[in-house]
Amino acid sequence: MNSPSNPIAMSTAPTAAALEQRLRQTLQPTALEVLDESYQHDGHAGANGTGFGTHFRVRIRSHLFTGKSRVACHRLVYDALQDFVDAGLHALAIEAEPAPQP
Repeated sequence: MNSPSNPIAMSTAPTAAALEQRLRQTLQPTALEVLDESYQHDGHAGANGTGFGTHFRVRIRSHLFTGKSRVACHRLVYDALQDFVDAGLHALAIEAEPAPQP
């Protein structure tokens, strides 16, 4: 249930699986790991009191990153996940690399 101290209900908080699905659809990664690290940030700004759904780490490799700057790669990830940010994702640590050439 939503409350001032818990503005995001557990059922509406972003999940690692949902983020992973979106990233697979939009960035066609060759390697992808999405970790929910929210439990490590309980009590910090943006935490929702549930221990999940607010702080994520994304490790991703994609051919779409080839020739792009680190900032441009991160922007692609943020753009893909913008509606999750709008829904309460507070922090996103991104480790992005271009996929190796065959």
